[in-house]
Amino acid sequence: MGLASILTALAMISGSIFIWSTYAGTAVQRYLFKPLTTVLILGIALTAPTPISEFYRWMVVIGMLFSMGGDIFLMLPRDRFIFGLASFLVAHLFYISAYVSRTGYHFTGWIFVLYALYTVGLLYLLWPHIGAVRIPVIVYGVVLTMMGWQAAELWWAVRDLSALLAMIGAMLFLLSDSTLALNKFRAPIPQRDLIVMATYYSAQLLIAWSVFSFAA
Repeated sequence: MGLASILTALAMISGSIFIWSTYAGTAVQRYLFKPLTTVLILGIALTAPTPISEFYRWMVVIGMLFSMGGDIFLMLPRDRFIFGLASFLVAHLFYISAYVSRTGYHFTGWIFVLYALYTVGLLYLLWPHIGAVRIPVIVYGVVLTMMGWQAAELWWAVRDLSALLAMIGAMLFLLSDSTLALNKFRAPIPQRDLIVMATYYSAQLLIAWSVFSFAA
């Protein structure tokens, strides 16, 4: 895990520089370090010597490639929000495929209710403000929720470290996207960039580390 640790440290440095650049840096720094951080995190999943399975690894890698596309769309000068949303939606579909590949699709009532209530509550707060993009936002919210839900179901089924990392990563993804949505559609959130990007990069790091089979 030596290479993964090095890539993790580099990703944390790169991500910190990007977050700093949103407050005091240049556009060039933002354009460089935002996708670079995701590339470094992708490298963790790509080079894991003992993956849960090759299928799990490649679902996560492809998901992160689409996440990087979403990163790029959302930082362009012109509004590419829908393109970014679509990229992340596809990324979540690949993450779901990774989670389900381990033990199959699961339905545990109380886990489903927790995630469903969270999403309904968030959409309730956003509903008066999302106007013409309601359908894309709802579809994205459902897919994001399913990603988080199936990660939780995976952990509940197997209770190993890889599944725990996937579940916490998915939760952080929900928090990041919720903060971004509330800031964009409802009201400005203080320290938005710090909250959104710190939780986003932490989520991706944990999902990348979930590729490892720690029992191997």
